[in-house]
Amino acid sequence: MTAAKPESLPIVDLTPGPDADQRIAAEIGRAAREVGFFFVTGHGIPATLIEEVFSESARFFALPEAAKLKQSIRHSPHNRGYVAMQGESLDPSQPADLKEAFNIGLDLAADDPRVVAGEPFRGVNLWPEIVGWRDTMLTYFDAVWSVGRRLHRGVAIDLGLAPDHFEDKLDQPMATLRLLHYPPQPSSAAAGQIGAGAHTDYGDVTLLLTDEVGGLEVQTRAGDWITVPPMPGTFVCNIGDCLMRWTNDVYVSTPHRVINRGSDRYSVAFFLDPNPDASIACLPTCVTDERPARYAPTTGAAYLADRLARTYDFLDKAADA
Repeated sequence: MTAAKPESLPIVDLTPGPDADQRIAAEIGRAAREVGFFFVTGHGIPATLIEEVFSESARFFALPEAAKLKQSIRHSPHNRGYVAMQGESLDPSQPADLKEAFNIGLDLAADDPRVVAGEPFRGVNLWPEIVGWRDTMLTYFDAVWSVGRRLHRGVAIDLGLAPDHFEDKLDQPMATLRLLHYPPQPSSAAAGQIGAGAHTDYGDVTLLLTDEVGGLEVQTRAGDWITVPPMPGTFVCNIGDCLMRWTNDVYVSTPHRVINRGSDRYSVAFFLDPNPDASIACLPTCVTDERPARYAPTTGAAYLADRLARTYDFLDKAADA
């Protein structure tokens, strides 16, 4: 195991300034091609909001199991709600993950035309009966969604596209705000069973906040696992498989895992997946005679549905939502 220093991952500073767009684009492009992970600073989300999200997350996970199961993801066909301990296997070759989670998506009313029409991944959120909880999470959802779009502006510039290329593909995204709780790694864990099995993320980018308890590990291109040190208030961002597919493997997603060797660990992840109807076809600036398209076109919804079906223990692999 190699202990990583903060500088072992590149840092992308989103602070505005002269030539900021070009600088940010170059920093993202270099990190996305080389390691697939980077820290994000200068994001502008208030520390008070971040602290409140962590506090409210811990308050939910402290509820009795019966109370949490009232919002079980098994009640939602749209990837919303509570995922119980060992309800997910990010590495299907290993025992189920030692974590619990809560998923929140784009907040839509029950009478929204997209919900009524049964569009994939268009459903209502499931909310616990905790005063102020919903408002806190939606405020944070909107704030980090904005950061994700800012990163995509840098991606577009780096790839030689119009700066706003991704805007109409991320204006109604299948984004998921995911609250996570990892208990300490128990001595009774099965062989190979850890907090989150080795995996790559499914979407475009992931923006992760962690508490002071470490546990995140990233696999280098050489195959070594390095630990990512906690940097409270700073995002750990990684490229997901959908953006790798969009860029025809110009950008690379990177395997990572969580092994909680400390006390209870809490993290807050935001997975930015594109709109359900977004065309996921290799971008024209990423295709050449020497590098023909490696992937057939698909849609955001079809791609995400296929990936989720391999992850949860209760989903039919043939399901389309």
